[in-house]
Amino acid sequence: MLFDLRSPARRRAIKVIYSLLALLMFVGLVGFGIGGATSGGLFDVSGGCGGSSQSSGFEKEVKSAEKRTTTQPSNPQAWAALARARYQDAAAGSDPNTGAFSADGRKKLAGVEQAWNRYLALKTEGRDPGLASLMVQAFVQLNKPAQAAKAQEIVTEKKPSADAFFQLAVYSYAAGDTRTGDLASQRALDLTPKDLRASLQDRLKSAKESAKGATGGGTNAPPGATTTSGG
Repeated sequence: MLFDLRSPARRRAIKVIYSLLALLMFVGLVGFGIGGATSGGLFDVSGGCGGSSQSSGFEKEVKSAEKRTTTQPSNPQAWAALARARYQDAAAGSDPNTGAFSADGRKKLAGVEQAWNRYLALKTEGRDPGLASLMVQAFVQLNKPAQAAKAQEIVTEKKPSADAFFQLAVYSYAAGDTRTGDLASQRALDLTPKDLRASLQDRLKSAKESAKGATGGGTNAPPGATTTSGG
C-alpha cells in the first residue's frame, strides 16, 4: 500500500505528494482564482478547530447525531450529520498550521468512516459534495488514498473545476489507479488557463511518477493482494 510509511521510498513519495497538494492550495487561491468559495481544499476546515474548548461542543453534537441514527437508521441525512459531527470532533485537536490531526483525532476517524459508509449505502445518488470534501481530508489523515479518490469523485461530479480534478488525479495516482488519474489530469488541464497548463502538467507528471515508483510499478492491488493487474 502506498501510504504504508514503513518503507523509506514510500515516505519520500508521501512527502512529494503532500508538497504537491500544498502547491494545489497556492495555485487554487492565486493562479486559478477559485480558492475562497470552494469546499474541497485539503484540511480546509481543520485549521478552525484547534482548541480543546471546541471539542466538548462537538462531542455533544456527536451524541445528538448518534441518537438520531438510532431512531432513524434508514435516514441517510442522519448518517451524514453523524459523519460531519464526528469529523469536526476528530479535527478539534488538529494542528492549526499543518492541519495534521492529533493521535486521538485519528482514532476518532474510524467512526467518521463508519458513518460515511452507512450514508453512501443509503444515499445512492445526489450525495453531498461538502460532506464528501470532509471525507477526502479524513481519508488523507487515515492514509487511504483509494477512499480519498472515491470521495473526491463526488466533489468533482457536483463541483467540477481544475482544482477538483487535480486533487482527484493526485489521489488516484497515489492509489495506483492510473486510468482515473490520467482522465482527471486531462480534465484538470482542460479547465486550466493556457498560460498555467505547463506548470500544472509538470506537477501532475511528478505525482504520477512518484506514485508509480512508490508502488513498484503502479499496480493497483489492494493491501495484501498478490495480483499485478490494475483496477
